[in-house]
Amino acid sequence: MMHADRGILRDRMAFAMVKGMRRVNADSMLGLIGSETLFFEVPERELAARVGRMLPVFSDSYRSQLRMKAARELDFVEDNNIRCLYFKDDGYPARLRECDDAPLMVYTVGDCEVNDTHVVSVVGTRHATPYGVDFVNRLVEDLAQRIGDVLIVSGLAYGIDVAAHRAALKYGLPTAAVLAHGLNTIYPAAHRQVAAEMARNGGMLLTDYTSADVVHRGNFLARNRIVAGMSDCTVVVESARKGGAMVTASIAGGYSREVMAVPGRTSDPYSEGCNHLIATNQATMIRDASDLIAACRWVEREQEAVQGQLFYQPTEKEQAVLDYIVSNPESTVNGMSVGLGMPSGSLMSLLIDMEFKDLIIAVPGGRYALSNK
Repeated sequence: MMHADRGILRDRMAFAMVKGMRRVNADSMLGLIGSETLFFEVPERELAARVGRMLPVFSDSYRSQLRMKAARELDFVEDNNIRCLYFKDDGYPARLRECDDAPLMVYTVGDCEVNDTHVVSVVGTRHATPYGVDFVNRLVEDLAQRIGDVLIVSGLAYGIDVAAHRAALKYGLPTAAVLAHGLNTIYPAAHRQVAAEMARNGGMLLTDYTSADVVHRGNFLARNRIVAGMSDCTVVVESARKGGAMVTASIAGGYSREVMAVPGRTSDPYSEGCNHLIATNQATMIRDASDLIAACRWVEREQEAVQGQLFYQPTEKEQAVLDYIVSNPESTVNGMSVGLGMPSGSLMSLLIDMEFKDLIIAVPGGRYALSNK
């Protein structure tokens, strides 16, 4: 006999598999029927009476097939420690739930918090250039330093997608991959190691497809609505005029989410799409993390800079300057140059750098003192 909670989950999984079922029509249908379990147990004609019309998905055979498919999938998710997030669950991506065409159920691997954090989708061509990859790395590094709790979302594809995932792993940010297939496989296979590292390091693999679903090209476009819907902001790094990244940008704009694009040379084919998005006001130009932070009105954290100074270890030359200042507080730069045996030009460069690091401060009379910071 099936446990009640397990039976409810099976019926929710089956209900999510109903052809054409999305959040916006699921809400209204469940309001008329009562529950997912009743959808499968109420006779066909009674369903039609409750809803007000007969639909092909009400047939007894169709509903029975869905329940059997869901039962098989339930065995798969339990055997593989896969988490099922229904659109009514607290753990379901809240931003995605706001979208009318959001999937009812998503399947996830990895322990990732998607709701109490800032979320940025980074998308682009599979034919990424060094310019695009460098931009991704600089953007993710800056977000890690200046914001901290940022989730990087992409699609695990070649090019910009995997560059975004790798940058997040490098700079200590969680990253989520939205897959166009069930969790019984990883595509492309070359990115299995990256996927495993993501799941192990606070990230997530997420899909609305089951292990029994056939993989086809249309899946990759359909999953872009999840990439866009999960995020506060979608950043298109490099793209031709047509492609998945442009579709994602269009969907994100339709969801009234922030869309940003990296400008490129007019002669570069994989900057053509980004330049078009900017020129037609479908995206805001992004030059660095500052543009994104301003567009999203995020507040930068302050404690990291202070903490960095507390534990900064001066270099050998810097320590020599600090020791000299303590022993010779009245010394000028010229005296310091002689006392340290250091050319005045090199010393001035070092002093400016140490001021920038808040190790010393300039005081009247051409002298320096230790900073109190």
